[in-house]
Amino acid sequence: MSTWIGDLFTSDVGWTHLEDLVDIGNRMAGSPGEREAAELTRDVLADIGARNARLETFEIQGWTRGESSIAAGETSQDCIALPRSPADAVEAPLVDLGYGLPEDFEDADLEGTIVMVRSDIPSYADRYVHRREKYYHAVENGAVGFVYRNHVEGCLPPTGSVGTKADPIGEIPAVGVSSEVGARLARRFEDEPIEVTVDADVHDAESQNVHAELGPDTDERVLVTSHLDAHDIAEGALDNGAGTAMVVELANALAEREDELETRVEFVAYGAEEVGLVGSSYHADEVDHDAIAAIVNNDGVVRDRTLEFTTHGFDELADAVEAVADRYEHPVDIVPRLGPHSDHWPFVQWGVPGYHVMSTSGDVGRGWGHTFADTLDKLEQRDLREQAILLTDLVVEMASEDCTVEHRSPDEIVADLEAQDLAEGMKVTGDWPYDG
Repeated sequence: MSTWIGDLFTSDVGWTHLEDLVDIGNRMAGSPGEREAAELTRDVLADIGARNARLETFEIQGWTRGESSIAAGETSQDCIALPRSPADAVEAPLVDLGYGLPEDFEDADLEGTIVMVRSDIPSYADRYVHRREKYYHAVENGAVGFVYRNHVEGCLPPTGSVGTKADPIGEIPAVGVSSEVGARLARRFEDEPIEVTVDADVHDAESQNVHAELGPDTDERVLVTSHLDAHDIAEGALDNGAGTAMVVELANALAEREDELETRVEFVAYGAEEVGLVGSSYHADEVDHDAIAAIVNNDGVVRDRTLEFTTHGFDELADAVEAVADRYEHPVDIVPRLGPHSDHWPFVQWGVPGYHVMSTSGDVGRGWGHTFADTLDKLEQRDLREQAILLTDLVVEMASEDCTVEHRSPDEIVADLEAQDLAEGMKVTGDWPYDG
């Protein structure tokens, strides 16, 4: 055991790949940079020794940002468009809805207004309310524009897509503003008319998923996943260059332990995650769900030192993590609830066992993620190496013939979504895949 740990802890394969990804620049879904990232990831997986390294392409709705603006009184306030916002200009009174919880929308008259909401939730909220849910609550209540205010200070406007699977381009123009600009708008222009303008190019585009494999050629497989794309405003180091670097580092470690794998391990780096989980949804539609033993989805790893595992009600997944953590006397956080975001979800929603692996700091939201500050200097190579040790052993455990995680029925997932107050939000955003 000690030999592979030493090799992993001195490896620079994952970190070098992370540097290569961030140096590409723009990795927006459907862009040439995303394609370059996919090709680099395919090639490094092949060099490591993973077999059948390949790209699988699919069509997506392309979107390229132009200039955006907010005119308020005689002032011009800094903002950026939210991806897949329609190109449009609207003028209407500004309503500051604070956190933008569902009940806040119920209590407000928003017809013909521009709504501003924060990017976080209060400590008393029962669950996290996603940006897209807030956006579509605004749409349903008659708003004509949407302003998304970062809760993190530092003059950093947040990005993040709108749109649904059925209608990839959103219904009303949407922009992100920094915490400071949001405070200024609320103080000076509440209930006053402001103008929000978004310019964007909407076009057909193509994205791709990267696949490669290790272990025996079994029908059943464990998926080890991440996403390649990032928002165009930053390097995308935290979200999610680090996740793809982790997949590469795990593949490198598992190539040395391949004889211990009793089930095929398939590494998948998805495209177009940031615009609606498009790449993972494409894969989920094409693959036999019964053949997937488990998913280990890396989205948000390395940002902080402690790993967090969302286990979606699969007790056996929680038990496996606890066993690995106990083996190394290393702290982890386990969240047994459902997490209907990121690339595990197109599978987990149908009862496929899956982890969402990220790191936790205890803060709400993405921190530097989805802002200009998502850069390599926020990460430490030590954290990548330490977390890769735990995750390597976890994947070996998941690929063991002795490890069986029973799939859950879609009805069980639906019941949990309703019990955990997640169903309403998924229906509002067009993400509810079930009948009824």
